[in-house]
Amino acid sequence: MDKFFKLKENGTTVKTEFMAGLTTFFAMVYILMVNAGMFAETGQVSYGAMYIATAISAVVGTVLIGLLANLPLAQASGMGLNAFFVYTCCFGFGLSYANSLVLILIDGLVFVLLTVTGLRKMIFDAIPNAVRKAIPAGIGLFIAFIGLQNVDLVISDPSTGVALNSFNLLGSATWASVMPLVVTVLSVIAIAVMAKKNLRGAVLWGIIGGGVLYYILGFLTVPGFAPNVSFDSPLVAFKEFGTQAFGKVFTEGFDFSAYVATHGEANLILVIITSALAFCLVDMFDTIGTLYGACARGNMLTEKGEVPNMDRAMLADAIATTTGAVCGTSTVTTFVESSAGVAEGGRTGLTSMFTAIFFFIAMFLSPVAQLIPGCATAAALIYVGILMMACVKDIDWHSIDEAVPAFLTLAMMPFTYNISYGIAFGIISYVFIKLFSGKIKETKVGTWVIFALFLFMLFFTH
Repeated sequence: MDKFFKLKENGTTVKTEFMAGLTTFFAMVYILMVNAGMFAETGQVSYGAMYIATAISAVVGTVLIGLLANLPLAQASGMGLNAFFVYTCCFGFGLSYANSLVLILIDGLVFVLLTVTGLRKMIFDAIPNAVRKAIPAGIGLFIAFIGLQNVDLVISDPSTGVALNSFNLLGSATWASVMPLVVTVLSVIAIAVMAKKNLRGAVLWGIIGGGVLYYILGFLTVPGFAPNVSFDSPLVAFKEFGTQAFGKVFTEGFDFSAYVATHGEANLILVIITSALAFCLVDMFDTIGTLYGACARGNMLTEKGEVPNMDRAMLADAIATTTGAVCGTSTVTTFVESSAGVAEGGRTGLTSMFTAIFFFIAMFLSPVAQLIPGCATAAALIYVGILMMACVKDIDWHSIDEAVPAFLTLAMMPFTYNISYGIAFGIISYVFIKLFSGKIKETKVGTWVIFALFLFMLFFTH
């Protein structure tokens, strides 16, 4: 094990990798329930079928990135991309569930081609240095924002967009709604204190401690407290997966006759081209951003500031996306929550192996995954977001041509709920600033290509 994963060389142990893998699993296990619930809204596939499809694709993707790239990262159906699949492709365009899977299959196959030819590595090298420096911080803000929303500490507001949830027990708030918020805040503080005292496994202990506190306070102080856990047989979900999701991309996906009858062939071609491009660009830059951000957080970048084994990591992502299409789920991508495991000390692919094992177990023990309260995992995401802000010190804020692209990169990720949009605004602003300040020669050819692709995506697919 040490020889294959190079544990000693990376300054880690099996115990550390185990705890990191468990931490990553806890931080991202919500995707099993969220993705299943989202796809079930289409009425064309059941919750159980999508739960299994999501879990299988997560296992395959996570194992691949661990074995091929030896990186402590995990993969699953990406948030944002799954919403685009369901709410835009299915509900918006009117494509069927199976038709939309064809777009995911195209996405995966294109990525395999780009990776094998080395073009994805060239695309990464074309990202301006100012944007690269800001990516980890942007992802950090994004992760923290996800955590704040998951526990409803930050809620939507009709006048301001977002607002702090109420703690006022004398007003509209109740202890049942305030208690999870208190647990999250206390858990973040507890993780920080343990980290300050150099206690190994601070994030994991924070999740476990937060979960225990949630249930103690719930049962003792909240009348009628009952965790939302179901104990359905996993065999039913596996049966539904086999009949409703697995292989649907081949058996029904390429039959667009119903869509053509309503919208016409020309409209179909336009939808396929623009949607496939949107999936490809978002997936590509989400993966690139996450790989760079997570590795930067763990001081794992090479001497040249590059992600180790990047081509292999991207190949794992491409194969996982293709596998996801076959299983019946949306684009599989590297999860930003992997940074929680990296913060816990994960440094090799062994972390990924442990995370994959937990996802495999979760297929048969779905109630166990549901027992992890959102207020506990939210604390971990918020804390990891804090840690990832350290890179802002490397940005030259006094240089406008670096400050503006860097700020837009890190700000637009949480504001648009999308990593690739942050990179898009960073690159677009970088090119325009160089163009109109007379320094256009400093812009690489590859940067111009990405610039053009992002403009097309924003104006024609978003």
